[in-house]
This record gives sequence, C-alpha cells and structure tokens, in this order.
Amino acid sequence: MAYDLAVVIVSWNTRDLTLDALRTLYADLDAHGPAAQVWVVDNASTDDSAAATRREFPQANLIASDRNLGFAGGNNHALRQIGFSDQPSQNTGSDLPRAVYLLNSDTRTHPGATRALYDTLFSLPRAGVVGARLTYDDGSFQHSAFRFPGLAQLIIDLFPVPGRLYESALNGRYPRAAYAGADPFPVDHTLGATMMLRREAIQQTGLFDEQYFMYVEEIDWSMRIRRAGWEIYCIPAAHVTHLGGQSTSQVRPQSVINLWRSRMLLFEKYYSGPRLALARQIIRLGMRRQITLTRRAYDAGQLSAAQRDALLDAYRTVQAL
Repeated sequence: MAYDLAVVIVSWNTRDLTLDALRTLYADLDAHGPAAQVWVVDNASTDDSAAATRREFPQANLIASDRNLGFAGGNNHALRQIGFSDQPSQNTGSDLPRAVYLLNSDTRTHPGATRALYDTLFSLPRAGVVGARLTYDDGSFQHSAFRFPGLAQLIIDLFPVPGRLYESALNGRYPRAAYAGADPFPVDHTLGATMMLRREAIQQTGLFDEQYFMYVEEIDWSMRIRRAGWEIYCIPAAHVTHLGGQSTSQVRPQSVINLWRSRMLLFEKYYSGPRLALARQIIRLGMRRQITLTRRAYDAGQLSAAQRDALLDAYRTVQAL
C-alpha cells in the first residue's frame, strides 16, 4: 500500500543523537503528519545504535548494515528497499511514496516542519526538492542552502580573504534575509541534512552516486535534478535544528580526504578541461598551505605528533588526487 512519505535516517555511531532525531521526528509526524514510514540505516555502528533504535522505536524499519556504506550508500540502500531503482525509470510508481525525506541523524525536528516541507513540495508544480531552515543547537543561524560550487568558493575555502566574502554569493551563500522571510526561495541545492524529494524527481534521475562515500553527494544529485527540469527550494517555515558534523568529526583526517576526494570527483564530472585544471592547482596550493599551518600548530603545542602526522598524511593524499 502506498503512503505519503518515506523518511530515511542514516546513522553511524551517533546513538543518542539518532534516538533524539527519531523522538522529535515522530512527535512532529504524530501531531502534524503526513502519514509516513520511517527507515533507519545503521552503518555498522559500534555504540549499540541499532539495538537501541530497535528497542525504542520498533515501528521504524531498521536496516542494520554489517559495513559502513557511507551517506550515499546508506540512503540508497533504504531507497532500494522502498522500491526505487538506481537508474532513471519511467515507472509511474503508484506503489511508491509520493515523497522521500532524507534526514540527518544529528537533527531535531521542530513542530510542523515535516508538514511544511511536504505541503510546499506539492504546492510548487516544478519543485523536485525542498529543504528546511536550519539552526545550530544554540538557535544561531546556519546556512541551509547553497549555490553550486565554483572556483571562487575554492579560493575562499582554502586561502585568507576579506571577511565579507564568506557571506557572499561568491562563496555560494544566499542572503540571510531570505531565511527570515515567510516565502520559499529557489536555490541551487539544499544541505543534505534535510532533503525532501518528489517521487518523480527520483524516478527521472536515479539515486545518489555512490562514488561519493561522504560529502558532495547531495550537490551531484541536485545538479542532475536541476538538469532534468526540476526546481529546488529552501522553506523558511520548516525549522530543523542541525548539530552538524557529529559523525565525520570522529575521524577528522579521513574526513579531510573524503571531502576533497568527493569535491574532485564533482569537478571532474561537471567542470570543463581548463576549469578543472585550475581547480586542481588551487587545491594543491591550498593543501600546501594546510601542511604549513599544521606544522606551525604542532610547533606551538596545539597538536600531538600523532595528530600532526595524521593530518599531514591526509593533506598529502589530497595533493596527489
């Protein structure tokens, strides 16, 4: 039997956060709807996440993977179980949910947020993806959507620049005033923490590209969705707290490699030859700078020798990509 919404949460060693995410999500769904089934994919956690989820939320569809599938792989695994195909499909999908909501495990859903996303998704005829307005745990502002990455963003990310550029369009940011308004506003892509997709947009574009183990996968999929003619919006009326980086912060050097490997893959897929060559050069120079800064941090007593060596290895790995 088809239902309105499927919610997918991928978890890796974030037991308490995942349980909190589920509590606030179910409270919101129970109070405001829509009718939904919830899927939790545990990526071989070692902190009892799967067992704790099964105990507290037996109504959730739990997939306990015996290996870490990554963000893209974990979400895709659930999407396949729900009935979606890896490849674009012309299937009408009447047996599939009308929408799928990909929700991070380090989120807290505020009342009415899920309903606001769902209703807005179907009130805008060409909306293929919508995302929530995010704030940090202390209630402070968090950018929730971005422009597709360009060379200027690489430079701003890797080198010292005037402070005003960090909040600018050159760095992919939308004005804060847009988030303070009441109306949905069009964006290039939402942050992957809250990503609600219309069924037809998934069917026309397939699933996440699993070459991205972690990071950037939502940008790639959003590019494909936009190229298929769909629009993407941020919905200020839908409020979700997003703690951010709770899984990836556990393995910082590996996260550096994952981030830049994914970025390079994106550039290789979507950048032209000269632009790609320039992006590679910017990244190599940026990694050289990070190596220098890491050595200085060690000399200043801010890093242990083991931390220094792990980070240096990570930056050198990125240089060689």
